[in-house]
Amino acid sequence: MTVQASLAPPRQDAYVIALVGFAHGVSHFFHLLLPPLFPWLMPEFGLDFVGIGSTMTVFFVVSGVGQALSGLAVDRFGPVRVLAAGISCFIAAGLLLAQADSFAALMLVAAVAGLGNSVFHPCDFTILNRNVSTPRLGHAFSVHGLSGNLGWALAPVFMTGIAAHSGWRVAALAAGLLAVPALALIVLGRRHLVDESRDAAPAGRPVTTLEILKVGPVWMCFAFFFLLTMAFGAFQNFGAPLMQGLYDMSVAGAAATLSTYLLGGAAGILAGGFLARSARQDAVIACALGAAALAVLLLASGWVPASAVVGLMASIGFLTGLAGPSRDLLVRRAATSRFGQAAFGRVYGFVYSGLDTGLALAPLVFGGLMDGGRFTTVLVGIALLQVVAIGTAMRVVRT
Repeated sequence: MTVQASLAPPRQDAYVIALVGFAHGVSHFFHLLLPPLFPWLMPEFGLDFVGIGSTMTVFFVVSGVGQALSGLAVDRFGPVRVLAAGISCFIAAGLLLAQADSFAALMLVAAVAGLGNSVFHPCDFTILNRNVSTPRLGHAFSVHGLSGNLGWALAPVFMTGIAAHSGWRVAALAAGLLAVPALALIVLGRRHLVDESRDAAPAGRPVTTLEILKVGPVWMCFAFFFLLTMAFGAFQNFGAPLMQGLYDMSVAGAAATLSTYLLGGAAGILAGGFLARSARQDAVIACALGAAALAVLLLASGWVPASAVVGLMASIGFLTGLAGPSRDLLVRRAATSRFGQAAFGRVYGFVYSGLDTGLALAPLVFGGLMDGGRFTTVLVGIALLQVVAIGTAMRVVRT
C-alpha cells in the first residue's frame, strides 16, 4: 500500500474504511460515557452540575493535549499499535467507572477515557491516507465522520437504557465490554490497515516536530477546527435551551430541534463525501459554512415561525456536515504538500487537537451569555465563528 494507492481493489478500500469507521464510532460513544449517567452519578456522589461537569473538562483537556502528543507516537510506532492502545484505554475506563467509589475516581475515569480518545484522529487519518485509494478518500472521510455521529447517537440510548434497568455500574461495565470487539477487529485486521514494512518508518524525509509547527497552514488548520468546533459545541450544549428561550418551545420540542440538527449533520457528512470528490474543497467549505451562517442569523432574528424551526435547524446541521469531508481533505493537502506522509500523525494530531480545545471552551464562552438570557447574542456568535472559519480555510489554500 502507498499513500497514492489509486489502484487498490474497491473491496480492500471498503474493508479499511469500515474498520476505521467502526473504531471511530466507538471513540465518539466514549465521549458520552459519563454524561448520560449524570442523573445517577450526581446523587450517588453528592455532586452539583459544576462538579459533575468538570469531569468533561478533564476529558477534553486530556484528549486535546494527548491528541497533539499522540501524533508523535503514530509517526514513531505506527498507527495500529497506538490505536489499539487507545481502545484499551476505553475498556479500562469502563471497568474503572463500574468500580468508582469517589469523585476522584470519576476524574480518573474521565482522564483515562480522554487519553483513549486522543489517539483516534492521528491514527485514523494516517491509516486512511496511507491505505485508501486517493479517488475514494472523500468517501472514506465521509464514513469516518458519519460513524462518529452514530456513536454519539447510540451512547445516550445504550447507557441510560441499561442504567435504568440494571444500574449505572452495569451500564459502565457494558460500555467497557463494547470496546472489546473494536480492539479485536483492529488487532485481527492490522495487516490490512498498514503495511508493516512501513509502519515504524514511513516514507519521506525525516521531519522534525519543530518544522511542522513553523508552517503557517498547520496553524490555520488548527484555528479552523477550533472555530468550527466552538460553534458546534455551542449548539450541542445549548441548542435546546436556546430554542426554548427564543421561540418559547416546550422541552420536548426544543430537544427535537437539537436531534434534527445532529441528524442533518449526519446527512450532510454523507453527501459531502460525494461533493468533496468532484469539487474544490475550499469552495465547498466556503459555500456550505457561509449558507449555514446565514441560516443561523435568520434563526437569531426571531422572525422564523416556530413550526419552521425544526427544518431550519436540520438545514444548519446539514450545511455544517456538508463541509466535513472537504475539511478533512484540506488538512491532507496541507500535510502532503509540505511533508508527504512522513508527518501524517503529527500534523493530524496537532490540527485535530483544535476540536477538543473548541469543545472544552464552548461551554465557558457561551455559558455566561446563556445565564444572562442573551440567546440572540449566542446565535450571532455561532454565525461569526463559522464566517471566521471560512477565512482560515481560504488562508490554508492561499499559503
